[in-house]
Order: sequence, then structure tokens, then C-alpha cells
Amino acid sequence: MRAERVFAYGAAGGLLGDLLLGDPRRGHPVALFGRAASGVERALYRDHRGRGALHTAVCAGGAVALGALAARAVRRSPAASVALTAAATWSVVGGTSLAREARTIGRALEAGDVEAARARLPHLCGRDPQALDADGIARAVVESVAENTSDAVVGALVWGAVAGVPGLLGFRAVNTLDAMVGHKSPRYRRFGWASACLDDVAGRPGARLTAVLAALSGPDPRGAVRAWRADAAKHPSPNAGPVEASFAGALGVRLGGTLSYGGRVEHRPVLNGQGRAVAPHDIGRAVRLSRRVSWLALGVCAGARLLGKGRRA
Repeated sequence: MRAERVFAYGAAGGLLGDLLLGDPRRGHPVALFGRAASGVERALYRDHRGRGALHTAVCAGGAVALGALAARAVRRSPAASVALTAAATWSVVGGTSLAREARTIGRALEAGDVEAARARLPHLCGRDPQALDADGIARAVVESVAENTSDAVVGALVWGAVAGVPGLLGFRAVNTLDAMVGHKSPRYRRFGWASACLDDVAGRPGARLTAVLAALSGPDPRGAVRAWRADAAKHPSPNAGPVEASFAGALGVRLGGTLSYGGRVEHRPVLNGQGRAVAPHDIGRAVRLSRRVSWLALGVCAGARLLGKGRRA
């Protein structure tokens, strides 16, 4: 079986596995990687960019090498190669857990239980829940759904199409390292610089594909394109900007504005200022859009891999 078909069948199987099974409650591969990366950090940490770059190289490079060795070990068996790709895809995507957490918070908000929604929000994002009212929580959830559609699903599929299992594992490793050390806290401002920069580079193609697919499959394609063009560049993240702006325009809501992380207040620009404020029922709409984008991304990535092989042949 050709490599492009291995990816198509395996990635589809992995996404289906995520849809049916979700994430394991214990022993998740990403959590295991996080613990290993923390151990490497303890050994290498210095408040220095060079040490941070070494940490990134060891952790991300180790994930890529593990994927390459596993793929090489099963390369003579098409069935085993498909199974490995499916397992790797399932282990790195997180669409079902993302949807589950978002809907749990949405149901609490619709029932008027803001305290329950606040208690659940840290499972989804790093905002300070006590600083948010019901509308602020709903906005935080929609923004998280948008950004994580790219980070937790589409970006992985893009790199899987490019580099197979090593690409899947490598992308997820880079994204996880950014979440762990890529923020601009006093401890990680220099040490996490390399992880943050690498994540920006690795996440770029997936973020643009996510924004395009959100515009194509959302309720308001023109609004999505308009918001993307007008507001994406205002966002401090080069990858979250296009994704969140496209989702905002597609759903007809306003995103961005004042938010709080770890006691630090940020004033971000408004995305899609022509939209209305986010309401709790928009969480379900965002989750459905995320699902459509994820499956369309699978089709695009598998199709691009098949088309690219056909042209080379």
C-alpha cells in the first residue's frame, strides 16, 4: 500500500477513534510526553535562550525520532502502518475532548449556573474564571474552540500529510512545549523563546487552513473572510488571529477584548466588531463548526497527499 493511502486510511481511523473514544482518562500519550519534557526541563533549565533551544530540540526531536523509528519498524506491513498512523492520529488530536468540555460549560451557562461554568473553565483554557461573567466565559470558550481546532486537530493533520507519523508526533510535541514553556512569564521569557517561535512556524499552515475551512463551511462565509482580512493581524498571535477572526465572522459574534491570565490583564483588539456579543448558545454553534472544519481538513490533507503523489509519478 502506498504511503499516501496509509496516511488517508490511518488518519481517518484516528479521527474516528477520537470521535468514538475521546481521550483516555489515564496514561494519555501527550500527558506522558509532558512529564518527560518536565524532566528534561529540570535537567537543562537556565534562564537562557540557548538552554531553552536545547530543551526544545531534545523534546521535539525525540518525538520525531520516536515516530520515525516506529514507522520504519512497520513499513513492510501495510496493515501495521495504517494501524500505527491511526494510533498516532488518535493520540495527538483532541477534538472530542475539546467539544465535550465546551458543551459542558455551555450547558451550565444555559442553566444559569455560572459558578459551575467557572469551575469547569480551567479544563479548557488558562483564563482566570473568577474575572469573567457569563458572557465572558462564553466568549472564552468560543475562542478556545476556535484556536484548539487548529492546534489540536488541523495542524496535526497537515504535518501528518507532510511527514507521516513523525510529523504527527512532532507537531503535537511542539504545540505541547509551547503550552508548557512558551508563555512570557518571568521564568520562561527566555527559556521558552525557542518553543514559542517553533510553534508559530509549525502552526502557521494549519492555522491558515483552519481559517479557510471555517470561512467555507460556516454560516456566514463573507463575514468570515471580512473579519479575517480586517482583524486577524491585530491579534498578538500570528496563528490564533486568523483562526479566531474567521470563526468570529462565520458565527457573527465578537471575540477578543479584555481578558486575564494568571492575574495578568490583557487588552486584545476586538475581532469582528460588526458582530454581536457571544451568548451561551454560540458555544454549540462553535463546536459544530469545529467538527466540520476537522473533517474537511482530513479530506484536504489526504487529497493533497494523493494529488502530490500523482504529480510526482
